[in-house]
Amino acid sequence: MNLLIVGSGGREHALAWKLSQSPKVAKIFVAPGNSGCVGLAECVDIDIGNLRLLVRWTREHDIGLVIPGSETYYMAGIVDAFKDSGIPVFGPDRSAAELEGSKSFAKGLMRRHGIPTADFAEFEQFEAAMRYLDSRSEGPLVVKADGLCAGKGVVVCQNLDAARHAVGQMMRERAFGEAGAKVVVEELLRGQEVTILALTDGKTIAPLASSQDHKAAFDNDEGPNTGGMGAYSPAPILTDEVMDEVVERILVPTVHAMNEERRRFRGLLYAGLMLTGGGPKVLEYNVRFGDPETQPVLMRLKSDLFDLLYATVKGKLADQTLEWRDEAAVCVVLASGGYPGAYVKGKPVSGLERAAARKDTVVFHAGAKMNRQGQVTTDGGRVFGVTSLGPDIASAVKNAYQAVGDISFEGMRFRSDIGKKAL
Repeated sequence: MNLLIVGSGGREHALAWKLSQSPKVAKIFVAPGNSGCVGLAECVDIDIGNLRLLVRWTREHDIGLVIPGSETYYMAGIVDAFKDSGIPVFGPDRSAAELEGSKSFAKGLMRRHGIPTADFAEFEQFEAAMRYLDSRSEGPLVVKADGLCAGKGVVVCQNLDAARHAVGQMMRERAFGEAGAKVVVEELLRGQEVTILALTDGKTIAPLASSQDHKAAFDNDEGPNTGGMGAYSPAPILTDEVMDEVVERILVPTVHAMNEERRRFRGLLYAGLMLTGGGPKVLEYNVRFGDPETQPVLMRLKSDLFDLLYATVKGKLADQTLEWRDEAAVCVVLASGGYPGAYVKGKPVSGLERAAARKDTVVFHAGAKMNRQGQVTTDGGRVFGVTSLGPDIASAVKNAYQAVGDISFEGMRFRSDIGKKAL
């Protein structure tokens, strides 16, 4: 079967890498793809924002399954556009994608259905948000832009002045564009974060291996939020007992809640959780494979990813089983200088061949492209996700950072503490 992956990041490279291992996959196209997809797939220069054109292109190329990578495609209605084409598409339609597309919708869903999360208030008017903050006693809060912000629209505020500033940046200065026209203000949850990715066809839920992302830009979880500076799998803090609680109190109720509200969810449900003293609580939902969590999770997956995705689309996930490698996996993101702020593109990259030659290591390309001379250059904020296996977390950390040492480009930076919490 021919596949089309839509997107250009590290997640899409990881999906192409894993799907290329399936004997049931004939050819993979990636639109637009990146330098890492070369050799695994055919990169397609097509206007993916033109959904009518995209549907026609898939018909012409005998595509049997479309796999969008980013939440922006789901919110743009890519699944809805393919509804009458007869071509299966992995993931939720636009109404179900609201689970990520609107934080106020997600928080309201959890409140209505008793799914554990932080207490919150939502505001569409700046003055109302200010009055709410004036009524609060001093204390840490989290301010979130309601819409999509590529993982950056969340500000942890240690005091009310910081919260007022964050609300002003979002609602008045439009730091995140129209995504910040509405904001959610919630209590700060304390504990350790963990990510659960789960496949669901709306009837069956199949959780994938646990992982832990590192959102902050700098070591020790300092600095602004990013799209993710690294991840590891499994997360030792998520014991079997806690996982059972997550399934029972969060995953199952979420899928049921979406069904009850006539927004049946099919695809990949991402639950970002905080393991608090009062049990696991939901920080956020995503409606697609996480980036960079996908990289270490897929490195550990033994099962055929194509079978899992196709069964999810066809409503036959109950027929599938998941098998995992015993090893741990660690992904270290190499970022452009200045990220998540302004950065310069086009920096030549060296050492990729040395890193890729290391055993049990894959350098997943994200913000990278190949110029006409065949030189890989930087093309984004997060440039690579250097991902290694090891018999345990400590070994995987060592292997990943050794490979990181092989790679260089001007302004390159990375966190040096990925996996530290697990150790």
